[in-house]
Amino acid sequence: MDILETDSRYRRKHMATVRNTVPKLLPFLMAVCNYFVLWIPLSEPSWYNALIKCLPIASLEFFVLIFSTGVGKFTPYAKKIFLGLVFSAAGDISLVWPDYFQLGMVMFGLAHLMYTAAFGFHPLNLRIFLVLALFCATFYSLTFSYLSGPFVPMVAGYTMLIGTMTWRALSRVSLASHDFSWARISAAVGSIFFMISDGVLAVDKFCFPISKSREIIMSTYYGAQMLIALSITGWSKDDFMWKSK
Repeated sequence: MDILETDSRYRRKHMATVRNTVPKLLPFLMAVCNYFVLWIPLSEPSWYNALIKCLPIASLEFFVLIFSTGVGKFTPYAKKIFLGLVFSAAGDISLVWPDYFQLGMVMFGLAHLMYTAAFGFHPLNLRIFLVLALFCATFYSLTFSYLSGPFVPMVAGYTMLIGTMTWRALSRVSLASHDFSWARISAAVGSIFFMISDGVLAVDKFCFPISKSREIIMSTYYGAQMLIALSITGWSKDDFMWKSK
C-alpha cells in the first residue's frame, strides 16, 4: 500500500470521526447555551448556580466516556483528560462561592497537571518554553503589586502550572505532513484559550475591572475545555503507516 492510499484512508477516517463526534457534543453545546441564556447573577451563589455553571464540563466528561466507549478503548490520554475535566468541574463549583476561591485555584491547578501529563514531554521544544516562561514571568510581575497574603505564592504557582500546560500542548503541534494532527492543534488552541480566560479573570479580580469580563472569561473557558476534550478524537497518520510498509 503506497502513501497516497494511506493518506486517503487517513482522510476517510478523519471525516468519519467528525461525523461521529458532532452529535456527541450536542449536550455540551446545549449546556453552554443554557448558561449564557440564564446568566445567573454572581451575587447569588447557590448549588443551582453551581450546577448551571459546571454542567457544560460535566457534558464534556460524558463526551469523553461515550467517545471512548464507541472506539472500544479508554486510552491513558483520554483518562487524563477526563480527570482534568473532573477537577475543572470541582473548580467551577468552588468559584461560585467567593470564600472558596483558593480551593478553586487548587482544583484548576490539578486539572492543568492532568492535562500536562496527558500531553507529555516529547518533543521538548525549549524555544516555546522560553517564550511562555518570559510571558508568564512578565504577567506575574505586573500583577504582583496587587496581590496579598496567600495569593502571592498561589498565583505564582498557578501561573507556572498553566504556562507549563500550554507549553506542552503547543510543543506537540507539527505542521509536517507525516506528523500532522488536528487533535494536537485542537489541544494547543484550547490551551491558549485557557490562558486568555484565566488571564482576564486574574486581572479582573486582582487588578482592575474589565468590561464584559464574565463574557470573555466564560466563552474562552468553555471553548478551551471543548477543544482540549476534542483532542481525544484525533487519529495520527502513524495509525496507518504500518499498512504502507
